[in-house]
Amino acid sequence: MSKRWRFLLILVLLGISYWFIYPTIEWYLWIPQEKKDIAAGSAEQIKKYSQRKADEALNKLLSMNLKDPIPKEFYFLTAKAKERYKIEKKPIPKVWKIEEVLSSYPSREDLFAELEDHYRQEILSIKELRDRTLQLGLDLKGGMYVVIEADIDALQKREGKTLTPEEREDIMKRALEILNNRIDQFGVTEPQIRRQGQNRIVVELPGAADRERMNKFILGKGKLEFHIVDDEGLKSFKEYYAKHPNDFLDENGNLRDPSVLPKGDELLKVVEKDKYGILQTKGYTVVKKEVGLSGNYIRDARVSRDPLSNQPVVNFFLTAEGGDIFYKLTSENVNKTLAVVLDDKVRAQARIAEPIRDAVRVTGFSAEEASNLALVLRTGALPVPLVIINSTAIGASLGEDAIRQGIRAIILGFILVIVFMLIYYLGSGLIADFALILNLYFMVSILSVFNFTLTLTSIAGVILTVGMAVDANVIVFERIKEEYRIGKQRQAAIKAGFAKAFWTVMDANITTFIAALALSQIAKGPIQGFAVTLAVGIVSSMFTALFVSRLIFDFSTDVLKRKGISISWRAVK
Repeated sequence: MSKRWRFLLILVLLGISYWFIYPTIEWYLWIPQEKKDIAAGSAEQIKKYSQRKADEALNKLLSMNLKDPIPKEFYFLTAKAKERYKIEKKPIPKVWKIEEVLSSYPSREDLFAELEDHYRQEILSIKELRDRTLQLGLDLKGGMYVVIEADIDALQKREGKTLTPEEREDIMKRALEILNNRIDQFGVTEPQIRRQGQNRIVVELPGAADRERMNKFILGKGKLEFHIVDDEGLKSFKEYYAKHPNDFLDENGNLRDPSVLPKGDELLKVVEKDKYGILQTKGYTVVKKEVGLSGNYIRDARVSRDPLSNQPVVNFFLTAEGGDIFYKLTSENVNKTLAVVLDDKVRAQARIAEPIRDAVRVTGFSAEEASNLALVLRTGALPVPLVIINSTAIGASLGEDAIRQGIRAIILGFILVIVFMLIYYLGSGLIADFALILNLYFMVSILSVFNFTLTLTSIAGVILTVGMAVDANVIVFERIKEEYRIGKQRQAAIKAGFAKAFWTVMDANITTFIAALALSQIAKGPIQGFAVTLAVGIVSSMFTALFVSRLIFDFSTDVLKRKGISISWRAVK
């Protein structure tokens, strides 16, 4: 490959690497800590922040002189204003004034909604940015480390049968999926949830340790049930609600006059998620207390589309026993409404058109709503009781000390290696130092694009890689010196040095890479992080030492017309 193409390849890689590393730089250097904390929080926290900022912005706008130009911080409002001006065929102002922007919104509520949506999108974009950055692990950020165990014996006793290995594996997979889908409810940043052995699950929760909330998050039952809506009871409740719209519930959220409902009925909230993903009450319904079908009988749930209408359809499939129960339930309640109840809240309702045995089709939802419903049906209830075996709280001060010491170690090791190479190899050492800097740059970019979590052991891998990164350069330089001392000219000595050192460098690094790769597959947690960091560093250092360094040498020889080699105090220059 010619020097020009090699140079272009390096430029392309530098550009791609910058694209990968930019989110990490932006996250840690430019995003205010307040916004990072909000983005790392729960949907409820994001909602409160957005509404507070919108209220402050609205009051600020209304307090300004309406004849003044719109401030830069509110330029985003002019886009919607321009659209409305075009629709109403009004002349678009060259310079937008505050009154012109405000007058384009039908009401203050519409303006507030626009402001709220802007701040919400701002935080959601930061949240998305965080997902593309180099993350800090539990040992650096603090939090909780929890080991929980699936109580298979209790489940077998409850089911009255011995589970097969396949059934146990399926139960553990479902438990992992359910725990992962409870992340946002707990409001933590990037929890790590993974299997450990056959029946155990390790949960790492970075951030402030809250044992009570953690227990709720991990051990919450996620109770999913199917109830039949009592039309007579619902009619009776609506009549009562029409007379008492503001005081039909007591302070505990229960119906003030239970006698309104027929015996065996209960009042439940009908909820759906808002734009923040938070459940909001949309109404009430009355269902029979008797559970028609438990969610434990669902073995799968998927979203498809109706071949005729192309509308989303939720299909859920029951076990054989669940199919018999559901067939009896639906046979006795044709033309009645079936309510899908999760944690005592109605998440969906569907009319029973005919008896159903083991495959149910639910329509009337958008694609997103259908996907959410399928998720509720598939992962609503934990399939096995979970028991906390061990929980350890890690303080944030440990993370701060670890980060400080780790960064100090990287900088110190980096400086010492650079100084040594400059002193020992002179001008060639400068080339090696440039390759070392480039190597670290490529490493961080690769780890960033895979959203790698940086732990103490990962930092150890980076430090080790910094030391190992110049190994290839040392081998090449020593070969070049040998060729130069026997009388070869610069170009010939460099060519022979790289050629003779190539396989030595490759063999040494490939064997280490294989070991790191094997360790990354076998090991878990911190050891796996160390192995991944080491493997990435090996690949990056080989590229910079054999490809980048060679290009710099060739450029100096062919373009700068250098005759001697600055490579040693004892070598002729």
